[in-house]
Amino acid sequence: MLRAPLLAVFALLVAAPARANSRETPVVLAVRKASPAVVNIAVEVVTARGGSPFAGVNPLFDDFFRDFFGDLPGRERLDRSVGSGVIIRPDGTILTNEHVVARASRIVVTRTTGEEYEAKVVGADSRTDLAVLKIESREPLPHLAMGSSADLMIGETVIAIGNPFGLSHTVTTGVVSALNRTIRGGNDRVYTDFVQTDASINPGNSGGPLLNLLGELVAVNTAIYQRAEGIGFAIPIDRARRIVESLLAHGKVQRAWLGLHVQDLTPELSRHFGLGARKGVLVTRVFEGSPAAAAGVRRGDLVLLLEGRPVSDRDEFFQRLVGYPAGSRFTVRVRRDGSERDLSLTAREIPARTAEALSEEWLGLRVQENSEAVARRKGLPTTRGVVVTEVVRGSAAAGVGIEPGDVVRQVNNDPVDSPAAYREAVLQASQRETVALVVQRGRTGYSITLTP
Repeated sequence: MLRAPLLAVFALLVAAPARANSRETPVVLAVRKASPAVVNIAVEVVTARGGSPFAGVNPLFDDFFRDFFGDLPGRERLDRSVGSGVIIRPDGTILTNEHVVARASRIVVTRTTGEEYEAKVVGADSRTDLAVLKIESREPLPHLAMGSSADLMIGETVIAIGNPFGLSHTVTTGVVSALNRTIRGGNDRVYTDFVQTDASINPGNSGGPLLNLLGELVAVNTAIYQRAEGIGFAIPIDRARRIVESLLAHGKVQRAWLGLHVQDLTPELSRHFGLGARKGVLVTRVFEGSPAAAAGVRRGDLVLLLEGRPVSDRDEFFQRLVGYPAGSRFTVRVRRDGSERDLSLTAREIPARTAEALSEEWLGLRVQENSEAVARRKGLPTTRGVVVTEVVRGSAAAGVGIEPGDVVRQVNNDPVDSPAAYREAVLQASQRETVALVVQRGRTGYSITLTP
C-alpha cells in the first residue's frame, strides 16, 4: 500500500534537479558568460559657469568670448554622468560610445567585482559614436571578444546589459526588430546601418553590449535617439570592429575616400536610364588617381549597389562610407551603357593635395595653419581655426564676402583647428548640397551658408 506514495516521492526527487536545470535558459547562460566583461563607466566633466554669457549654450562662441576677454571670474561646475562599456581584450581595452566619454576630464571604470580603475581614452570617433578606452590591470581581465553581426536575423532574441539610470548590470531582452536602420541623433548627425531592437536601452545602457543567445557580442547599444519609446538602437559589431581597429592603430579613424562625387537621380534621369523602380546614384566626378579611377569607375556611371546592398540616394551612399576606415575594400555595382558590372575598390585617405584642390575649386578658399607667428603677423586674437589666404574670384566663398585674413573656425558641425582637420571637414562637406561655415573676422564671429 505504501508503494505508490513512495514512487511518487521518488519521482519528485528525481524531477527536481531536472526542473532546476531547465531554468538555465540560453538567456541565463549568455548573461552569465558576458556579465564579467561588462563595466560601469562614470564620467566627470568640468565646465566653466558664469564667466562667459555663452557658457553652456554654444561652446564655439564661448571660445570666441574667451579669445577676446580671457577667462573672466566664474565658477566651475562638475557634471557627472554614467554609461556602460564592454572589455574586449584581456589587457583592459574597453569599447563604448563616444558620447559617453565626450569632453570627460575623468573616467572611472567599475567592474562587477567592485574594483575601480582610472581609464584613458585611446581614441574616439563622433561620426560613428564609438570610443576605445584603456584600463591597467596586473591580471588578465575577463573579456568578451567581438562576434559577428553579419548573420543577425529579424526576430532573433537579443540581450542588452548595461547601467540604465545608474542601476548597475541591468539585463533586458527583446528581439531584433529591424536591420540597416538610419536615424538622426540628438546632435543632428545622421547615423546609418543600425540594429533596431525592442530590448530596453536607456542612457545608462549606452556603450554596453547587445548579445545573441550564444553570449556573443553582436552590437554596441546606444541611446542617441532621444524620442525612442520601446525602441532601442545598436551599432553592428562588424561596423564597430573596423572603427576599433583604426582607433587602436592610429588613435583616430582614417576616413575611407573613394574619390568620386555622386548625385541623386531625378525621375527624369531614372526614366532615361530605364531603371524603373530601382534606385541608385549618378557619378558626377571621378578624381584623377583616386581609388575609383583605378577601379575603372567613370563619370556618368550609375552606382546601384554598395557592398551588395542597394543605394537609395547620395546621403545614404556617403553615410555608409563613414563606417569604413582607409584600407577597406568595397565592391560597387555600376550600370553603364545598359549593362551592369561589379568593380572592386580599395579606399584610402584623401591626399592633402586633393583636399586642398577641392577646397579651392569647390568653395573657392585657400587656407593655412593659424600659428602664434601667423596670429601676431595678421593681428588675430586667437591661434584657433585656419586662416584664409586667398579667395577665388567668382567662387561661392567670394559671393558671401569671405576675405583673406578671415579665420574659418568650423565647417558644418566640425571644429577646424588645423589644416588636416579642415581638409577632412571639407571632404565630408563635399558630400552635401550646402556647407555651413563659422568664420571669425576681428572680434566678430558669424555663420554663413555656401551653396557651391
